[in-house]
Amino acid sequence: MTQLRIEVSMDYALAMPGAAILIIETARTDGQQIIDSDLRFDSFDHFSQVPGDEGIGHRDVIRAGDGVICAYRCDVTVTRDDPDLPAMSAQPVEQLSASALRYLLPSRYCEAERFQPFVRRRFGHLDGGSKVAAIRDWMESQIEYVPGSSHGGTTAADTYLDGQGVCRDYAHLMIAMCRAAQIPARMCSVYAPSVQPPDFHAVVQVYLDHDWHLVDPSGMAQAREMAVIAVGRDATDIAFLTTETNATLRSQQVRVTRLD
Repeated sequence: MTQLRIEVSMDYALAMPGAAILIIETARTDGQQIIDSDLRFDSFDHFSQVPGDEGIGHRDVIRAGDGVICAYRCDVTVTRDDPDLPAMSAQPVEQLSASALRYLLPSRYCEAERFQPFVRRRFGHLDGGSKVAAIRDWMESQIEYVPGSSHGGTTAADTYLDGQGVCRDYAHLMIAMCRAAQIPARMCSVYAPSVQPPDFHAVVQVYLDHDWHLVDPSGMAQAREMAVIAVGRDATDIAFLTTETNATLRSQQVRVTRLD
């Protein structure tokens, strides 16, 4: 069990008034319990909440004036354990639920079909969780974590060819490889105290033994210390801020502290 305090502040200037969608609040979901939570905006003309994908977390939607300025604080207890991947099995495709099946399909940043030959050649002798663990280990050894080495349009194929990236790129590449192996995989945004530099962190959830399990292909965080924010097909679905007009960063800080 891990107790965390999460503190986020952000200040973005907007080119003109418009809608903004934020996905920054810790989700009320399995494996974690929110003790206290507070989100405040400096000013807004409208506020609503929309459920997140798969009912995990939610999106805060505001109509902002000349900027998005907010502060978020949350105390959360993480109760999940690290998954024992090699001991887990993958379900045959024909036995998957509709919600799991959609995470076998290629998506904007995860071109799963392009990785099928490589995955068969490199990991074809393995099954289920052992294959997932091998993909994770391959990525930790073959992909270099280099801040600033990618951009908003970087895909899994780009990361594979470049051999470098940041957490977002690691997650996209692992998702693409797992989907190519017929193992459902989706992207997950989390908070974790071991992430350096502190920031919103992207990891992977894989579907094994009829449930979803967290894996960090960058190796920076463990499932037992991750506070889940949201899940989706790829970065498109879990972006912490999406704005109707151009946004310019003025300041942003993410702090995650262990309380235990």
